[in-house]
Amino acid sequence: MLELTMASVSEEDTGATAGMLMAEAPSEPGTVLRVGRDKTVCRLATPDDWLFVSRVHLEFLCGPDGGWQVTWLRGTHAEPSSEVSLTPAGRQAQPLPYGGTVTLPRGSSGELVIRDRTAPRSVNVGFYHEA
Repeated sequence: MLELTMASVSEEDTGATAGMLMAEAPSEPGTVLRVGRDKTVCRLATPDDWLFVSRVHLEFLCGPDGGWQVTWLRGTHAEPSSEVSLTPAGRQAQPLPYGGTVTLPRGSSGELVIRDRTAPRSVNVGFYHEA
């Protein structure tokens, strides 16, 4: 099972948890959870006017062994208008490269943060991968 929580935070919301959304999916091969602006394909959708987040920005995919990976999908632009970092519990934040994929260790938790490069706002996606 993979559990995700998402909060959209802007400068005026600092310290608040307004906009908290949750999604979960069983660890069955081929299962996908997506984060982005497109509500038709994303289980966790950001505000429509937050253009620094792609229509489909992050994709969590369950592999054949029941393990999960996350990919920052490349959009239509050569350079993104955001940056993404991954912070596994108890570890330092590390950048997730544009178009890059990272495997989430079984039984792990942590957070991915999508930061707007032009304004003080972010999308914080917490994850918990049940062992």
